[in-house]
Amino acid sequence: MNTENQVLGLIKLSDYIKAFLAKKPEDHNEDDADFELLLKRSEIENPWFTIDNQKFALQQWAGLLTEENIKKWLGNYSTSKVSKRVGLILAGNIPLVGFHDVMSVVLSNHIPVIKLSSKDKYMVPFLLKKWNEFSDGNVVFEFVERLENFDAVIATGSNNTARYLEYYFKNHLSIIRKNRTSVAVLKGDETETELQLLAKDIFQYFGLGCRNVTRIFIPQDFVIDRLFESFIGFQDIINHNKYANNYDYNRAVYLLNQDKFWDNNFVMLKEDDKLFSPLSVINFSRYDSLDDVKTFIAENEENIQCVVSKEELGLNAIPFGEAQNPGLDTYADNVDTMKFLELV
Repeated sequence: MNTENQVLGLIKLSDYIKAFLAKKPEDHNEDDADFELLLKRSEIENPWFTIDNQKFALQQWAGLLTEENIKKWLGNYSTSKVSKRVGLILAGNIPLVGFHDVMSVVLSNHIPVIKLSSKDKYMVPFLLKKWNEFSDGNVVFEFVERLENFDAVIATGSNNTARYLEYYFKNHLSIIRKNRTSVAVLKGDETETELQLLAKDIFQYFGLGCRNVTRIFIPQDFVIDRLFESFIGFQDIINHNKYANNYDYNRAVYLLNQDKFWDNNFVMLKEDDKLFSPLSVINFSRYDSLDDVKTFIAENEENIQCVVSKEELGLNAIPFGEAQNPGLDTYADNVDTMKFLELV
């Protein structure tokens, strides 16, 4: 396959997405109307994939797929001289979460054999078809219901399903991904703007992504109300039926158990040492020493996708508001997919 054509195709795909997102519905041509219909169909079949969230994901990808970004990224790797079949079991927790794997396989000169998530059945095939068109037919891919005849595999599942996947693919070169989540560490002197950006890291995609913050570390004297004030911009999230069902259920459980929690009618804060929190709940804990926080992060490294905080805290963290803006060289579970594909 011609990598140069594939890269040019990605750049054209980016321009195509940007043009679509910039248009008003009344200005749509027939192709745009098909794209919009696909977004609506995705939302109907999976209500978590709201049109706004799908368009947010598309906007992020369109911004990433520039010539400079792609060539800088690919410049760190070698391309396989022999094309192999790489099985992909894609996740479906947030829109287009599997596209990076697909793109990585194609640009490594391999053939992605794709098992789509039932929750995200339309966008990846649509974008792959467009990419192929823009690349003069140089993007080869295959969709399957069951993986067969493959040389390596990249699979994403829950911690439970990962055990089965590891056993099932034990004789194959593989990456098996598990559940991960993200944390935020506050120094205490964050501005209102910074806390509002943190709210994006929490609520974007309803909190369903591994890069969504589910645990916050705060200093002993931090006033909890400051968090609730920063969350106000996302109060309409409670109008989403599936999210509201989770909120109502978890609130009822806490009330029945007489658990202590803080509530602002669309999200709850609970003082809890657990890394993962239920949907609509954010766990928090107070710290005396930043060293204790660093120890926790180090001990839970395998379960943490990213840390959000100020750079000055020295936590190798990303800035507030950037959790859902990963670069091309940012990999799920912090495993370099492109290096793996060099071994296939």
